Amino acid sequence: MLEKMSVHEAVGKRLAHDITEIRPGEFKGTAFRKDHTVCDGDICHLQKLGKNHLYLLDMEKDEIHEDQAAKMLAKSLAGTGVEWNDDPREGKITLHAAYDGILSVNVSSLAAFNMIEEVMCATRHNHTLVKKGELIAATRAIPLVMKKAPIERAASIAASHGTRTINVNRLQSLKTGLVITGNEVYDGLIEDGFAPVLSKKIHDLGSPVLNVEYVPDDSSRIRQAILKCLDSGCELLILSGGMSVDPDDVTRTGIREAGAVEMYYGSAVLPGAMFLVGYINETPLLGVPACGLFHRITVLDLILPRIMAGEHITKKDLAFLGHGGLCMNCKPCMFPQCSFGKGV
Repeated sequence: MLEKMSVHEAVGKRLAHDITEIRPGEFKGTAFRKDHTVCDGDICHLQKLGKNHLYLLDMEKDEIHEDQAAKMLAKSLAGTGVEWNDDPREGKITLHAAYDGILSVNVSSLAAFNMIEEVMCATRHNHTLVKKGELIAATRAIPLVMKKAPIERAASIAASHGTRTINVNRLQSLKTGLVITGNEVYDGLIEDGFAPVLSKKIHDLGSPVLNVEYVPDDSSRIRQAILKCLDSGCELLILSGGMSVDPDDVTRTGIREAGAVEMYYGSAVLPGAMFLVGYINETPLLGVPACGLFHRITVLDLILPRIMAGEHITKKDLAFLGHGGLCMNCKPCMFPQCSFGKGV
């Protein structure tokens, strides 16, 4: 229950909540913190903020204050790799990455959480690469005072999926083997451009390139190169070229002959429709089509961090990339500060 009084009557009383100040284009933040004791010198400032009346709280046993609610919600939402400060501001708590990694949001759980009346949580896009300390989400209870029951229900939803709703997964350092296919490169007719491009992407994500093998368009030679990389200890394989519908493109045949029993060809992404994800035992294998040589950003840049975060990519994952999977080829390219790959 709230007891209303004028600011003059509130002198000597403690504020029941943070009071926000906004100066357009200049400042938005807390002018007075919760539990601040109002004094005569505050009256003019409060009135300038539009506060001619303040309120005292007299809460029932089944009610909860916004700050306590925010703490309960943050604790339930935050999983592995997520940290937060137990100090709500204006009833809100922000969640941050505890280390470098890839953001993992249970989108269904988040939606169910936000369906509960009087609570909210907003996050950055799922599968976003984040740095230690970066803001990844924020949550709050919307009213100043509310019943405990919906807060407890929302907290239960947020924590009911084992890994909680919001996590940051560390990127693993995977020893990577590159297999560059194509007669034109193998015979020295053109200079290879794939190995430098792929190596940079791998190194930028903190993994080493262990092997680089060059092979002609021969499925048996491709198979041998794959097995050689595996024997040398590679934990991830990336093959370039040979992914199109041209009969000479036999890379997929070589991958299958090397023992891939789980293989998904085709993604709902442009550029990168002829992308391939496969597994030989538990070792992931990625097939990069020719577009990876022309475009700076392709489907590989969406999938590679997820592989290095330990995800097992399936056909469903490739299909769900369709929403947001159309690159607009902007000049200059602004990825990742754009909509590409942000649908799921």
